[in-house]
Amino acid sequence: MGFHAFREVRPVRRRFWAEIALGTLSGLLFLVTLIWRDWIETLFGVEPDAGSGAVEWLIVAATALVTVLCALGARTEWRRTHPAAAHASR
Repeated sequence: MGFHAFREVRPVRRRFWAEIALGTLSGLLFLVTLIWRDWIETLFGVEPDAGSGAVEWLIVAATALVTVLCALGARTEWRRTHPAAAHASR
């Protein structure tokens, strides 16, 4: 074991919490759209894609991407504020 200097843990920025909130919301929208594909038609009474399902698949892809990007951003922010935890997992 080597000597590791103790670093003071800095508080996480608002960006971390924003990424957590946005990632959670987009993840929930991803799941809702994946399970209940006609929620747009039911909720708003419109069919933006004339029933083809293209808009729903676009929402699934976009929310999956946003969820992954927010998770990576939150992880990066967490590791910035907790450097000891970042090196302990290696």
